[in-house]
Amino acid sequence: SGLLTRLQASAPTVRTLSSSNSFSQNIPGCLWKLGRLNHVAIAVPDLEKAQSLYKDVLGAQVSETVALPEHGVYTVFVELGNTKLELLHPLGEKSPIASFLQKNKTGGMHHICIEVDDIKAAMTELKEKQIRILSEEPKIGAHGKPVIFLHPKDCHGVLVELEQA
Repeated sequence: SGLLTRLQASAPTVRTLSSSNSFSQNIPGCLWKLGRLNHVAIAVPDLEKAQSLYKDVLGAQVSETVALPEHGVYTVFVELGNTKLELLHPLGEKSPIASFLQKNKTGGMHHICIEVDDIKAAMTELKEKQIRILSEEPKIGAHGKPVIFLHPKDCHGVLVELEQA
């Protein structure tokens, strides 16, 4: 019983938030709603190698390669149980992924994509809250739905894509 007493005495105290300190108290109601994580995008220098890793080594379901010239990328989606990975490879020299890979030679996480129920309302409200959006209007993304990207400097260093659900 001495060991149990010492473990209990050294266990860290767990603090819980009381309802008076609720995070949601200071957040005004939005006209739009943030939804589920749609995908995490990974820039890869060798698309075939990356596809093979997820398909042949890890046994995931992997889509065919799709060219998206308007975004300057080739995309491949890796299906996971609760979300997807998007493998990105440059399409053309002006691709944003080409410049990312120049700085990150082995690739790496490029952005996260979160669904929203009303992308136009999200754009309006985010602009009012001084969050920079990287395009004036939504573009059609890899899933055939409107998307926008939020400036990483306004999102704690993460490039955030919002996609119309």
